[in-house]
Amino acid sequence: MNIFLIGFRGAGKTSVGKILAQRLNRKYIDADEYLEQKEGKTIKDIFEEGGEGKFREIESDVIAELCLQNNTVIATGGGVVLKEENVKRMKKCGVAILLEADVDTLYKRIKGDITSTTKRPGLTNYGEYQEVRYLLEKRKPLYDKTADFVVNTAKTSIGEAAGKIASFIENCVIDFDMG
Repeated sequence: MNIFLIGFRGAGKTSVGKILAQRLNRKYIDADEYLEQKEGKTIKDIFEEGGEGKFREIESDVIAELCLQNNTVIATGGGVVLKEENVKRMKKCGVAILLEADVDTLYKRIKGDITSTTKRPGLTNYGEYQEVRYLLEKRKPLYDKTADFVVNTAKTSIGEAAGKIASFIENCVIDFDMG
């Protein structure tokens, strides 16, 4: 069984994922990094060359590949839930953990992350704060529908968030392993 971390950019999927993988003695993969290595381009470059549609197609192929992993913590891209086939694949081969935070927290984290600002494209014509608000509002129902467990990272440390997820996995996920 894999553990898929879902949520908006800046929610802590990468940071929490690395600690969670260590705690559970599992491998860790960042789906966006995996995608960039596989394509030999940044996500921003893929968007510029082929648009969001092309990127989402490549992302779906990556999710299909990552579903072949076992006992792996996988930090997904923020828009992975936009395609139903990704959600079905993640649910079939693992559990989806939603990391969430409020708009202000996400915006501050994104602005403070040089990787996020240089390697990730804007997805709307809105200003940065309005884009976060708009996209989060649009994606929240999909995140909520997909999630097997939710951790709010706005006022929780990375270690605490990983601990909550580890407890959930250790105490509640026996059925996933048997199914």
